[in-house]
Amino acid sequence: MSIKQFYDEGLAHASYIVYADNEAVVIDPARDSQPYYDYLGKTGTRLTAIIETHPHADFVSAHLEMHGTTDAPILTSGKTGAGYPHRAFNGEDTFSLGDHTLTALDTPGHSPDSICILLTDASGKQLAVFTGDTLFVGDVGRPDLRESGGEAESKKERLARAMYHSLRDKLMPLDPGTEVYPAHGAGSLCGKGLSDERSSTIGKQLKENPALQAMTEAEFVEWLLADQPFVPQYFPYNVEVNKQGAPNLQDSLADVRRETYGFTPEKEVVVVDTRDEATFKLGHLPGALNIQDGGKFETWLGAMVAPRTPYYLVAKDEKALEQVLRKATKIGYESYLRAAFPMRESAASAGLDPLDLPDFREHPEHYTIVDVRNGSEVAKGKIFASAIPIPLPELQDRVGEIPTDKPVVVHCAGGYRSAIAASIVAARTKGVDVFDLSEAVKDFQD
Repeated sequence: MSIKQFYDEGLAHASYIVYADNEAVVIDPARDSQPYYDYLGKTGTRLTAIIETHPHADFVSAHLEMHGTTDAPILTSGKTGAGYPHRAFNGEDTFSLGDHTLTALDTPGHSPDSICILLTDASGKQLAVFTGDTLFVGDVGRPDLRESGGEAESKKERLARAMYHSLRDKLMPLDPGTEVYPAHGAGSLCGKGLSDERSSTIGKQLKENPALQAMTEAEFVEWLLADQPFVPQYFPYNVEVNKQGAPNLQDSLADVRRETYGFTPEKEVVVVDTRDEATFKLGHLPGALNIQDGGKFETWLGAMVAPRTPYYLVAKDEKALEQVLRKATKIGYESYLRAAFPMRESAASAGLDPLDLPDFREHPEHYTIVDVRNGSEVAKGKIFASAIPIPLPELQDRVGEIPTDKPVVVHCAGGYRSAIAASIVAARTKGVDVFDLSEAVKDFQD
């Protein structure tokens, strides 16, 4: 028996192939199924099942496409309300993998339909548990991603209570040596304090994970609901896509309209410019949103562009364009692309001037400073006492709160978010200079 972990750094997403006796299952696959097929071919194993621990919020899964290609059944909780062909895999249901057994554990908490998958050998020894978004290394899944509407507060509290019992009734009693393989690591917004370790053991988590320490249900609920990060607006959309099953990736990519240098997009349609911030500032299309290609591009694309919004995708050249386009497919955003095209700064009419750093350092009071870090970051201390705090995910709706009687300087903690923010403020305000402090913000931090 062997376990292979696949890890997507951008989404901090872990998926797995478990194989024994020439049979394999894939657990929580990413959108691109090719790496799994390559590995199956290399090991000479046959895919016998695709398991979804829950409908994921932060990425689109290839479960339906892999089912169509291999005819392997999709196993998922009967509570999911799946709109694709599947086999209900509920608590204590089993699936044989060679002489090993995979057992479903009902573990609601992150979502009402979350399951974990316990792997045992022929003797019944507990070898590993695939915990999805229920138990992470150093954290547990947040309970506030699925619930909305007037009862959102009570719903997430109910899920938090369910998480308390799922952990204590189903996972904490497992053998201490049982390996823990979660669906996410550090950097994921599916939790608030994930470790950068990509696997662990039940015994180690019992000692080190704050969620597994002795506390009452009420204390746990209060701890779990406190200080959770923002919820990107694409998360509910991805849940619905995953409940129905995403279209074939290659077909979706083939349907995207590609244009060449010099293409002119329609007015009033969102333009996402993925070039680096320095190039963007030299020249860009008026009103363009500067979400630089980088480690968290797909998350910020889904956070700043609402689901089902028509948009254009811009990159520096064809190679870079294909790279960001593939990242957009991870969250199912290829379907709403009007076109994708490369661009040179010389073809654009808008720009952003560099900040006069010596003047800003000497006279910060001559500027309106906007801090777009998260509220939890600001709570630990402002970098500039006079800064107006507006978290980046809220900026598009709150840009009208920024005074325009002085030049505006935008900052975050390292420069990536402030580039997005500066492009928003510049596009939404008239008659005022907008500057991005960018990486120079580090010079002002203690």
